[in-house]
Amino acid sequence: MSALAARTGITRRGVYSHFESRAQVIADLFDHIAASDGLEASVARVWEAPNAVLALDEWARHLARYHPRVIAVDRAVNRIRHVDADAEQHWKRVRKAKLANCRRLSEWLKRDKQLASHWTVESATDMLYALIASDVIEALLEDRRWSRDALAQGLSTLLRSTFVAVQPQL
Repeated sequence: MSALAARTGITRRGVYSHFESRAQVIADLFDHIAASDGLEASVARVWEAPNAVLALDEWARHLARYHPRVIAVDRAVNRIRHVDADAEQHWKRVRKAKLANCRRLSEWLKRDKQLASHWTVESATDMLYALIASDVIEALLEDRRWSRDALAQGLSTLLRSTFVAVQPQL
């Protein structure tokens, strides 16, 4: 809270008059980023895809364009969620939404008969969820210096080769 006060040019007491806790600051920051950076529109592109396989490609592009913007907030929430009930509630809300999106993709692949045979909807959901962890995205963007375009392409290739049923050769 002291750092926030210093960066905004107001007193720490002033920060507390606007926010009840650090967790509320973080949750409000996440919600602000989500609104200003177009989370809803970014995810909507996934569901507007004409089929499940193209939705996977759009999911990869969504992850590459949006998730890097919220990694710092995600890290901050994760640091304090075990000691702050508000942060824990925010963490659960975000994770629930991510898991729901992964399930929706898995179910769509299954419904289109495009889910590779070695996956169930449940196991594909779990794996998709694990692959969107901030650690994965951060490792490629920060540690390995991939561009967002390279991340989108790499994720798309990984998702297709992992989850999509092999098409018969004609």
